[in-house]
Amino acid sequence: MAKKRPDPTPKSSSKPAAAQKTGGNDRLAQLERLIELMVQKDVVEVELEEGTTRWRVRRTEPQTVTYAAAPAMAMPTMPAMPMQAHGHAAPAQAAGGAAAEPQGEVFKSPMLGTFYRAASPEAEPFCKVGDRVNGDKTLCIIEAMKVMNEIKAEREFEILEILVKNGEPVEFGQPLFLIR
Repeated sequence: MAKKRPDPTPKSSSKPAAAQKTGGNDRLAQLERLIELMVQKDVVEVELEEGTTRWRVRRTEPQTVTYAAAPAMAMPTMPAMPMQAHGHAAPAQAAGGAAAEPQGEVFKSPMLGTFYRAASPEAEPFCKVGDRVNGDKTLCIIEAMKVMNEIKAEREFEILEILVKNGEPVEFGQPLFLIR
């Protein structure tokens, strides 16, 4: 007794039986079923050879590309101070044209680290606005790699403004004090 072998290609119910039985229409129906199967299984390309016939089916779909916006990063703020030539601070102009701040020089950070105004949180600051300092006076401490570096005035001047808050990180060359 011979067993009947199932047909490996499923019959499409949307095509009439007469159209599937003729040679050209049968191949067209098989091709349509192959394309449907490719879409269902998310296959991009299929290549078949049968005797002298070679079929290559490739499907292309418009690809949707979605870009996510990068999260906003908070940048550290630094007091804006326009500079003139030779490191002098430019005078700030008020609406009436008069200088709002005294003109002076900028004392810059000699290193990268954390700025401290005093030797400890309970101690008095090394200097205040209006102080006249000499060359040996310690202005602040900059901590770098767990080493506390005392920053000296190196010459005599008056402190007009302190531009950095206690405990703030500072960069090399960042303005620390406005001096005269």
